[in-house]
Amino acid sequence: MSEGGVRVSADAPVGVGTLPVTGLAILDAELAYLFADEVWCRISGEPAKGLPGRAVGPRAHSVVGPAGLLAAVLADGHPRTHEAAGSRCTWQRLTIGGYGAGLAGLLVATTRPTGGEPGATGTSGRSGTFPSTVDEGHHSRIAETADRIGTTLDERTTCEELVGFLAVAGPDGHAPAAVAVDLITDDPREPGAPRVRRAAVTGDGELLPARPPAEVLRGEAGADGPRLALPLIHRGQVLGAVLVVHTQGAFTAHELLLARSAARRAAVAIDHSRLFGRSQRTAGELQRALLTDPGQPHPNLRVATRYLPSGAGTLVGGDWFEAVRLHFGRTLLVMGDVMGHGVEAAVDMNSYRRALRDAAAADLPPHRILRRLDQEIAGHAARRPAACLLAQMDPVRGLVSLSSAGHLPPVTLSASGTVELVDVPVGPPLGTGVGGYDRAQRPLGPDDTLLMFTDGLVERRGEDIDVSLARLARLRPDPRAPLDTLVDEILARLDAAHAEDDVAVLAARISFPV
Repeated sequence: MSEGGVRVSADAPVGVGTLPVTGLAILDAELAYLFADEVWCRISGEPAKGLPGRAVGPRAHSVVGPAGLLAAVLADGHPRTHEAAGSRCTWQRLTIGGYGAGLAGLLVATTRPTGGEPGATGTSGRSGTFPSTVDEGHHSRIAETADRIGTTLDERTTCEELVGFLAVAGPDGHAPAAVAVDLITDDPREPGAPRVRRAAVTGDGELLPARPPAEVLRGEAGADGPRLALPLIHRGQVLGAVLVVHTQGAFTAHELLLARSAARRAAVAIDHSRLFGRSQRTAGELQRALLTDPGQPHPNLRVATRYLPSGAGTLVGGDWFEAVRLHFGRTLLVMGDVMGHGVEAAVDMNSYRRALRDAAAADLPPHRILRRLDQEIAGHAARRPAACLLAQMDPVRGLVSLSSAGHLPPVTLSASGTVELVDVPVGPPLGTGVGGYDRAQRPLGPDDTLLMFTDGLVERRGEDIDVSLARLARLRPDPRAPLDTLVDEILARLDAAHAEDDVAVLAARISFPV
C-alpha cells in the first residue's frame, strides 16, 4: 500500500481516515442471537459474553429497533430500517426453503458521538474522507448483501456471488474493472506464508495482483488509490481476501463501506459452508462405520448389502440394515430409515440398532419386536421417528415372517426370474407410540431371493410410489447370479448411483452347506 493510501485494520477505532463503522448480527426464527460481531455489540450496547441464544436486550432495542419491528420483518419479509441518534439499523429476513429462518441486521454508525463512542465523520467525495451519513441508495445496497451473498452452503457459489455483487455499479455510478476472491487453502495457524487459490474472478483479471498482500492475509485491510484489498474474517480467522480494482480513481467512502459489508457477509457464509462440510463428512463417516458390520447370519443364510449415500449436496441420512442371529438356525433381518439427515439422524440410527438388538434377544416374533421398539423410542422425545422392516428367516421350515413400521414392502425374486412385491401389513413408524403392528408369513425356498431396501432405491421426485415400485417389479435379473452380482445389477438398472436420497439394500438367500 502506498504512503498516501487509506489503511485500516479490520477492527480499527473509527475516526478520520478510517471506514465508517458497520456492525452485523444474525438472529434465528425466535429472534435470538446466532451471531453478532464486535462492532454490533459496541454500537448497540449488547454485552458480547454469552451472546448466542440470547434475546435482544432492552437497551439494544432502542438502537436496533423495537421487538415489533423485528417480528414484522420476519413475518412479511419486507426489510425495515430503524433510525436512532447516531445510528441506523436495517433488518432483512433470511429465507431457507421458502420460510423465514431468521433475520440479518446491519447497524451503521451515522455520526460521531461524544465520549469515545464509535461513529464516522468527514465529507463525501473521492478524497479519502468519509460521510457522516449513508444515503438511501447505499443503505439499500448494504441491505442487499444479506439477500444476495451466501444464498447456499456452497463455498464456490458464495465467492461467485461476492464478486458478482461488487462488480455491479452502485449509487455512485462506478463499477469496478475487476473483482476477485482468493481463499486460503491451508491452516493459517501453521507457520509460513499461507497458500491461496483464486476462487472467483470477474472483469479484467490482468489488473489484479496474483495474490493478496501479505498484510491482508494477516487480517489488515487497505485501499491504495484504485486498488482495494479486504480480508475475509470470521470468528477471528482469516479465510481469504477480496480484491477490487477501479479505473476511475480512488474509492469513495460509500464504496469502501459496501465492500466491507459484502466481505463480512461472505466470510460468515464461507465459514458456515465449511462447518456444513465438516458436519456432512462426520455424519458420513459415522454412518459408514456403523454399517461396516451388519451382523453375521447363520451359515444357512447368505446376505449381500449395499449402502449408497446421495449426492454431495445433501447431508447423509439415517438408513441402516442389520442381521441378528436367533435360536434354532433363524436370522432376523432388519432394514430401517430414520427420518431426517445429518449427524443427528446417524446417531439416532445407532440408538435404534442397539434397542433392536436388545428386543431381538428376547426371541419375539417381528411384530412384537416392533411394538417394544415403538414404546421404548416413544419415551425419548428427542429421538426421531423411523421406518423399519423386519424379516425373520427360518431356513429349516422354509418360511419368512415379515412386519413393517411405515416401511416399503420387500420383493422376492423367484427361480424363474419373476420379481414380486410382498404384501406386508404396514403399521405406523417407530417412535410414535401408536403401535398396531401385525405380521405376514410366506414360503421362501433355496432358489428364492428376498430383497429389502430403503425408499431411495425406487422413489423419484414427482412420481407416485406405486409407479416406482412397479418399475422394480418389472426387472428380470438373472436369478442364478451370485448374490452380490444380483444386487449390483439391480442398483445399476435403477440408476441408484444418482438417487435423490440415500440407498440401502439387503438381499438374502437360503443356502444350506453341503
